Amino acid sequence: MTRQSITLAKQNDEWLKAQVAEEEFTSKSEVVNYLIKQAREREEYHNFVQMKIDRGVKSGFAETQTREEMLAEFKKRLKGV
Repeated sequence: MTRQSITLAKQNDEWLKAQVAEEEFTSKSEVVNYLIKQAREREEYHNFVQMKIDRGVKSGFAETQTREEMLAEFKKRLKGV
């Protein structure tokens, strides 16, 4: 692992110490690594969702269909699965 030196605001340092004191984590480093991992996972999920939104926007508007037409189309597609 890479060793880093960081400066924390007092309230953040106190919060980190509390997490260790409550035995949620074994060290402040473990807390920081956990929080970074969560942030990376959120960013990855955000990118995935944004990609899906972009794909939907690029596909354009769907043609207007009645409920019955839409249901028939779904059933037709499911037969091929």
